[in-house]
Amino acid sequence: MAFADNLAALPAADLLARIELTRADGVVETIENRPGSAGSVRLYAWLARQYGGIDAAAAEEGLRLYAEHTLDARQHPGKHPNIDRLLGVLASGRVWQVRLEEA
Repeated sequence: MAFADNLAALPAADLLARIELTRADGVVETIENRPGSAGSVRLYAWLARQYGGIDAAAAEEGLRLYAEHTLDARQHPGKHPNIDRLLGVLASGRVWQVRLEEA
């Protein structure tokens, strides 16, 4: 299935303003709920609810759900930072804690 189809099957995330991701080493990253990243907010929110954070299992599922964009991210590192983050989880074994911030 395509990313758009996978995304349509996930619960809406309209009430979220952003997602804050934190690693044990203190790194903090944010995904804002705005055009261009709203799909990632929806996907990451679902992953966080299903897995309790972004670990290897969540990353694998996220990469599957990103579908055609995952291949593009592998071919063009840096083009899809939210997918690159999931690839990084698989490569490093690091886990992201997720905080969902409502609007």
